[in-house]
Amino acid sequence: MAGKKSVKAEKAAEARAYPVLDHVKVGIIGYGGAFNMGLTHGRSMEKTGKMSITAVCDLDESRVAVAKNDFPGIETYTDIKKMLKKADIDLAVIILPHNAHAPIAIECAQAGKHVVVEKPMCISDAEAQAMIAAAAENKTMLSVFHNRRWDGDFVTLREIICEEKLIGDVFHVEMFGGGYGKPGTWWRSFKAISGGHFFDWGAHYLDWLLQILPQKITGVTGFFHKLKWHDVTNEDDVEAAIRFEDGCVAHVHMSSLAMLGKERWRLLGTEGSVVSANDKFIVQKMVGERRATIEVPYKPSNWDGYYANVAEHLTAGADLIVKASEARRVIAIMDTAEKSSASGKTEPLPTE
Repeated sequence: MAGKKSVKAEKAAEARAYPVLDHVKVGIIGYGGAFNMGLTHGRSMEKTGKMSITAVCDLDESRVAVAKNDFPGIETYTDIKKMLKKADIDLAVIILPHNAHAPIAIECAQAGKHVVVEKPMCISDAEAQAMIAAAAENKTMLSVFHNRRWDGDFVTLREIICEEKLIGDVFHVEMFGGGYGKPGTWWRSFKAISGGHFFDWGAHYLDWLLQILPQKITGVTGFFHKLKWHDVTNEDDVEAAIRFEDGCVAHVHMSSLAMLGKERWRLLGTEGSVVSANDKFIVQKMVGERRATIEVPYKPSNWDGYYANVAEHLTAGADLIVKASEARRVIAIMDTAEKSSASGKTEPLPTE
């Protein structure tokens, strides 16, 4: 019953309960050097013309100095509580290790701030529910930085599958990511920080999948392996078989033990198939009595599309594209896959 109640809470949270803003003042929490993500988020927000960076907080004073150089005139902090109390911000953008997402997002919501949190949303379904509840209780926005919904290949695939329906009804999906090599350092190595192997690129893959197949999930079967890289705690290989209400089955496989990889996408439908290939999709389908092969080039990516939507949502009331309930389903699948791997049986998804 907990899952059913949380779904109702999510719908309440997503019914807009906060006024539009004239302009969005932003505080960035976490300005670490990894991938320079603080700068990436900040520049993307500035491009909207409706958002500006007002403050940055990081425990490392050297990174705070970098932020001040990147965004002259901002306020800087090394204590989150002080920033939330003193800084004039409407939105907190959280760019921290995965295990810090939930507690900081909840603290920001309780301070009356809208929240964008880097993906993955958090590292457990219980955390996801708590984050959604905090946003609802404090009448604030909560969204997750699933900016890769604007990847050119995914945008193209969604057109092929959902809009043009070139291959009919999809009944089988395979997704693969990874290769062969020891997991990276820090958050990509240690489960207590990262949540596990699935919580890196797997979060993107599952978010993509659920945009292609939004229907109810009836069960998740997981297979988790720890076979080689024993000096780190993330799994070496993880897989989820996801069964949907209409009978469609999706296999999502992420690995650091795959000496032989395969395509990111392979989909079978009642009228044809789609497979990814470098810079294009290959579609095969019947045209009359003949089997035809169609090459569909990827569209350009538009990663700034995420903040363009958040800005329009907060300043003009546009529908929020990346909703917290959708991000929670991603977390719930990863959680449930691990539970299934331990139990040896298919497990129900708590969000359904």
